[in-house]
Amino acid sequence: MTLVRQAAGHPGGDTNSPDLLARLLTLGRPLVMGVLNVTPDSFSDGGYFFDPAAALSQARRMVADGADILDIGAESTRPYGGVVAVPSAEEIGRLARVLPAAVGLGVPVSIDTMKASVAEWALAAGAVVVNDVWGLQRDSELARVVAQRAVPVIITHNREAADPSIDIMTDIAAFFSRSLDIAACAGIARQKIVLDPGIGFGKTAEQSITAIARIGELKSFGLPLLVGASRKRFIDKVSPAPPDQRLGGSIAAHVLAVLGGAAIIRTHDVPETVQALRVAAAIRNAL
Repeated sequence: MTLVRQAAGHPGGDTNSPDLLARLLTLGRPLVMGVLNVTPDSFSDGGYFFDPAAALSQARRMVADGADILDIGAESTRPYGGVVAVPSAEEIGRLARVLPAAVGLGVPVSIDTMKASVAEWALAAGAVVVNDVWGLQRDSELARVVAQRAVPVIITHNREAADPSIDIMTDIAAFFSRSLDIAACAGIARQKIVLDPGIGFGKTAEQSITAIARIGELKSFGLPLLVGASRKRFIDKVSPAPPDQRLGGSIAAHVLAVLGGAAIIRTHDVPETVQALRVAAAIRNAL
């Protein structure tokens, strides 16, 4: 998807529509997915939104600021290690305090989880997209849940550990091919799939930079591409700063990702990202 001139605004309509992804992707502009971590240990926001009232207030702000989708997660998927796994019941308990209310805010809600049981609960509670940071390769039942509910799924590239010796684009392509085979076997319609190169997940800083620079190579899959470079550690490698001071680097990465073919941007900083993409579009369209 290229940067094009388009009036801002939410997609409106029924967020439970079976053609949700297709409808969102025909808006003629990159979509902005707002990140809402209802965890006490997120790398990016330090658990600021673990409190349900704070989480819902943030969700309302992101919608007002132009988020097209809310992505809610209740287990840290911190790509740099040091995370303790959360039992499914606890993950659902955290979500139960926030997700049902967020569903009523007027934009589609995505559930950020790698567990089939959590995804199943969230979809029953009103979520309409599944975002799996392990690309359907960690929980063998997750593909079945997605297929049965006929919802869009975001397949993210991941690795157990970074390996600086590999060609990361070759690895991403092979991973996606395996995930797409899993999806096809489960009966997930191909038009409901989004691919995410997984910036920061199982990658060195240099490999994350490469994945953004060469994102256009992934268009060969013929599927929408999502990039979530928001506050990631590779920014610190280029220009040292703590996570909450990486806005400039996040925006630079996201604008270049869109120019390379990304259709969806996942960010913690919704208003600044919306503004950056609109200004980039205006300048590009003036050429």
